[in-house]
Amino acid sequence: MTHPIMLLGFLIIICLSGSQAENAFSQYWEEHIGHHPLPPHWLAAKASPLSLHQVSMFMKLMAENELASHLRSFCNQANVACSTNTLMKKTTEDITLPPIAQWITDRVVYELTPSGIPLSIASQGGLPFFRESMVKEGGFMPIPDLRDPMSYRSFLPQTLASKIPFSFAQIEELKKLFGVVDESNMDEYIQSTLETCEKSPIQGEQNTCVTSTEGLIDFVVKKLGHHVRIWSSESVEGSYENATIGAVKLIYENLSEPPLICHSQPFPFQVYYCHILQNVKLYAVDIHAQKKVNHTIMACHYDTSIWNPNHTAFKMLGFGPGLIEVCHWINENVVVWTKTLG
Repeated sequence: MTHPIMLLGFLIIICLSGSQAENAFSQYWEEHIGHHPLPPHWLAAKASPLSLHQVSMFMKLMAENELASHLRSFCNQANVACSTNTLMKKTTEDITLPPIAQWITDRVVYELTPSGIPLSIASQGGLPFFRESMVKEGGFMPIPDLRDPMSYRSFLPQTLASKIPFSFAQIEELKKLFGVVDESNMDEYIQSTLETCEKSPIQGEQNTCVTSTEGLIDFVVKKLGHHVRIWSSESVEGSYENATIGAVKLIYENLSEPPLICHSQPFPFQVYYCHILQNVKLYAVDIHAQKKVNHTIMACHYDTSIWNPNHTAFKMLGFGPGLIEVCHWINENVVVWTKTLG
């Protein structure tokens, strides 16, 4: 039985570590972006919970090739997924909704041929891709699953993340480090994420993958500067509903300064695939779901000329690359950054 004083000490250490991590993230944010805007709470919650002492300890173990023998402790303290953990969400707060839709790579990759996902699955319960003209105030819209199918973990601190092998060339070393077995779900997720992160950008695209909060902020500042706005959908309300569309407001249309969109990727720790695509406009849309109004963000791509002709969007909408604009909702765990104008 754990002594009450020992248990209290352990809880204090956890609280102090979490507080240190949150303060470190807030400080880095303020130094590079400032007080306006403040980071959304769900993004701040992804900051690594590791204290400086813990980071130093795990870096030493990694340098000595001893991390594997302390893997369980590392995974628990860093809040990352190890072994064959699938990352798939097992439950949902709303038991009336169907199972969460499977991970679809072509949500973020536009030039590659979709990986054999049947159209019936991609469009089940709603439209993941649609025309701008289909979203009108007072109209109805079949909303797809806005939930993210993955249960994401924390970022790693930049000093530690930089030591993690993060390439196909080092995939066996990476899998060994996190105890991932061949042909497991985690193995598939790692391969998918590395493929996305290592792909060459399409014409006019700037892309990268970030593995730490510092890396995320650095990329945003590098591409957009220090004065930015951050956008995300409020919730997943409306998923699988034929919902009424409320107010539709154009919130960003500066095609010469395109937005930066970051998508969560399935991986043992938090990874974001961030990219800038030309000719994208953003809209704030109120989805009047059964329970409440969901203030969502809609992105519309006005140059689809270099998208793959077999992309799911074209199969759904009946047109080819460059002939139409394609819009989609900003799903859970996706964050959009724009340059502050003026």
